[in-house]
Amino acid sequence: MRNSLNNDFTDRRSTAADAKANLLSAYRAAKEISEPTRLARQAERILIVEAREARKAERDRLKSEEIAQAEAIVAAEKAQADAADVAEIEARKKAESARIARVVEDEAARKAERDRRYAARKARQA
Repeated sequence: MRNSLNNDFTDRRSTAADAKANLLSAYRAAKEISEPTRLARQAERILIVEAREARKAERDRLKSEEIAQAEAIVAAEKAQADAADVAEIEARKKAESARIARVVEDEAARKAERDRRYAARKARQA
């Protein structure tokens, strides 16, 4: 009876080892068969990733161009506003100078008229 149990165990163990070996050889065969499709899928994934990165780089480039263009517009508007401010300041200075010149001319004209009247009065008295 002991021998019969031992043989049954040995048979089961060798059957299990054979099954494992068969599974391993079937796995290796399936792996070898699927290798070209795996490589094709991997190449396809690489192409997809490269295309995604190219699209991202293009978006980043467009965004940086938009930012640069917006900055240029802002700089141009600021320069235009600064030029308008300078022109306004110059116009104010010119208007103030003209007003001062008119006041000085008016004062000189008043003094000349006063001196003329004074001279006329002195001429009548003499």
